[in-house]
Amino acid sequence: MLEKEKGYKDSKDVKGYQDLPPMTMTIESSLPIHTGPWRTFRAVIIQDKCNKCFMCWRCCPEPCIEFKGLDEFPEVNYDYCKGCGICANECPKKAIEMVLEEQE
Repeated sequence: MLEKEKGYKDSKDVKGYQDLPPMTMTIESSLPIHTGPWRTFRAVIIQDKCNKCFMCWRCCPEPCIEFKGLDEFPEVNYDYCKGCGICANECPKKAIEMVLEEQE
């Protein structure tokens, strides 16, 4: 949930990673388990639309969205991405498309 004291109404008010509230951490993740051949959809980041707000990184339940630096675009680690689409749904710029796995 976005911090109301900063005046955020929803994810579209976030301008960059500095505006993100602390993310929830889980004790264990399914990261040790590779996704395998069962994923139906794959998240694809469209760099022309991405404003590097890192909302996708914050919302990913696995965390399989990675970034190397603040000036770099986020990247999806497909070894662990489950294809849930949460990142695409939460992206304020709609810079993530969920495409069928066989369409590359």
